[in-house]
Amino acid sequence: MREQFHIPKQANGQDEIYFCGNSLGLQPKRTQKYIDDLLDDWRRLGVKGHHQGEYPWLPYHKFLLEGFADLVGAKESEVVPMNTLTVNLHLLMVSFYRPTKTRFKILIEGHAFPSDHIAVEAQLRFHAESMGFNPGDALVLVEPRDGEETIRDEDIIEAIEKNADELALVMLPGVQYYTGQVFDMASITKAGHKAGAKVGFDLAHAAGNIPMQLHEWNVDFAAWCSYKYLNSGPGSVGGAFVHERHHLDKELHRFTGWWGHDESTRFLMKPEFNPIPSVQAWQCSNPTILSLAAIRASLDVFKTAGGIQELHKISNSLTGHLRNRLEKECSQYVSILTPQKTMACQLSLSLKTGAIDGKKVFNALTENGVTLDWREPNGIRVAPVPLYNTAQDVDFFVDILNKTFERL
Repeated sequence: MREQFHIPKQANGQDEIYFCGNSLGLQPKRTQKYIDDLLDDWRRLGVKGHHQGEYPWLPYHKFLLEGFADLVGAKESEVVPMNTLTVNLHLLMVSFYRPTKTRFKILIEGHAFPSDHIAVEAQLRFHAESMGFNPGDALVLVEPRDGEETIRDEDIIEAIEKNADELALVMLPGVQYYTGQVFDMASITKAGHKAGAKVGFDLAHAAGNIPMQLHEWNVDFAAWCSYKYLNSGPGSVGGAFVHERHHLDKELHRFTGWWGHDESTRFLMKPEFNPIPSVQAWQCSNPTILSLAAIRASLDVFKTAGGIQELHKISNSLTGHLRNRLEKECSQYVSILTPQKTMACQLSLSLKTGAIDGKKVFNALTENGVTLDWREPNGIRVAPVPLYNTAQDVDFFVDILNKTFERL
C-alpha cells in the first residue's frame, strides 16, 4: 500500500519518516487522476457534468456512502459527506442539544480539542438566556485524576450518572487528540442514554484509525474530518452520522437548506421543505465536488487495503512495535501518555521534565528527516499509519531518537 502514496522526500532524496498522518494524511497517487478526470468533465461538459460522465456531480456524494459507512460502522443512510468538522458539530447540536430549564448541561472532556470546546460554549451561550441558566454552570468537564494523564472510563460514567438529572448532551472524542486515548464509545453511549441525555462524538482522530460500530452502539450523532487518516487533503469536506431512529422524527429541530430537500422534487423550487428520509436531510448546501473526488480516491485505497478491520491489525502491530522499543530503550527520557490498552495509530510521548529539552529533541528529529507533531509543553505525537508506514520506519525513528538523546 505504501507504493500507492506520495512520500515526501528529504533534501538528500531519501523518503521522509512521516509519522504525522494524525494531522495531515499523505496524498494517494490516484488522487490526482480522480481530480483530473473531474476537471476534464467540467472542461468538456460544462453544466451538463451534473448529470453526465462516469461520476456525475449531482449524486457525487453517494459514491462515498459505502466507504464512510464501512469506516464508522453505520448504514449508508446514516452517513453523508458535508461541510467541515466544526460546522457539522454545530448543525448536529442544533438537533441534539435541546436544553430545558431543568436539563441543560453538556459534558465534555477538560482537554477537548479547542474547536470543540469553543463550539460547545457557543451553544451554551446561545441557549442560556432563553432557558434561564448560567453557561458556566452548564459545562461539565471530565478530567484525568491527579497525577494521571488520561481519563478513566469509570470516571466518565460516574460524571454522567452524577449529573443525570440535568444532563442534556454528552459530546466526547472517539480518540483524544493529545494523548491518543481511545474512549469506550459503546459504554459512554449506554450511560448517556440511561441518564436521559443525547450522545455524540467528534471522530476527527478516530475515522480511518480505529474500527467503530456507531449504529450498533446506538450513538445519536457524530462528525469527522477527512484530511487526517482519510488522506483527502487540507481542509477537505467532513463527514456526519445520524442514527436512523432520528431520520423521520418531525419534532427534531434542524438548520435546513435545499440540498437536504427530497431529490425528486428539489428542482421544482417550491419554498416548502420536504426532508430526505436519511442523514442527507442535514445537508444545507451542495458539497465541493473537487474535495469529494479526493475523498473517493482515499476511500478506494482503504477498500484496496481490505478495509479498516484489516488495517487495524497492522496498526496494532506497528504501534505495539513502537511502544516496545520505546519502553525498552528510551524510558529514561520518555513517558508514553497513550494507555497500554489503547489500540490505535498514535502514541503520544512526553519528554520527562528536567531530563532534556523536548523542543530541541523535536527539532533534531525534524532535521534528520522525521516528520512528527509537537504539542506544548513537551509532547510529541507519533502516528505510524498502516497504509504507508512500516516497521522499518519505526526502527529508523527509534534509532534516530536514541542518537539524538545521546548527542543532546
